[in-house]
Amino acid sequence: MILQTKRLLLRPWQDSDAEDLYRYASSPEVGPIAGWPVHTSVQNSLAILRGVLSEPETYAVVPKAVGHAVGSVGLMIGTASALGIPETEGEIGYWIGVPFWGQGLIPEAVEEMLRRGFVDLGLETVWCGYFDGNLKSRRVQEKCGFLYRYTRENVPVPTLGDVRAEHISCLTKEQWLTR
Repeated sequence: MILQTKRLLLRPWQDSDAEDLYRYASSPEVGPIAGWPVHTSVQNSLAILRGVLSEPETYAVVPKAVGHAVGSVGLMIGTASALGIPETEGEIGYWIGVPFWGQGLIPEAVEEMLRRGFVDLGLETVWCGYFDGNLKSRRVQEKCGFLYRYTRENVPVPTLGDVRAEHISCLTKEQWLTR
């Protein structure tokens, strides 16, 4: 499935995206703040593309003006989320390469994923989290109408070998419809 917004195509990741994925996910400013290690090679990116990024409802963020993948957005529904949510709820995750920060592309992608979740998939609530210090991610959530719910302390981040505080927010379908 391909989703479109004014400036973006959201489409499934493809093996041919491995070099672009590596270009942006190898930056130390991107992955570690979101809880995953920097990509170390195109082969490493290809393995992640074929694993985590091949999950259902996971999309490459492709600005129409650029023509290649520069980030990712996805919904983890029910048990696919680590938040212990029912199958009628989802958790959204996202990231974008440093050269595209501050352009409003991820809020635009998140808005389309909210539409997808609430309208197409019939979700009742969408959750989102960010680790302490990830102010850009927090700002995306605020722009998109998510409301703070709680903080989880000492959340293990096994891929980085540490623990962090994670701030959790959510948006109900009713709240989304009345914004």
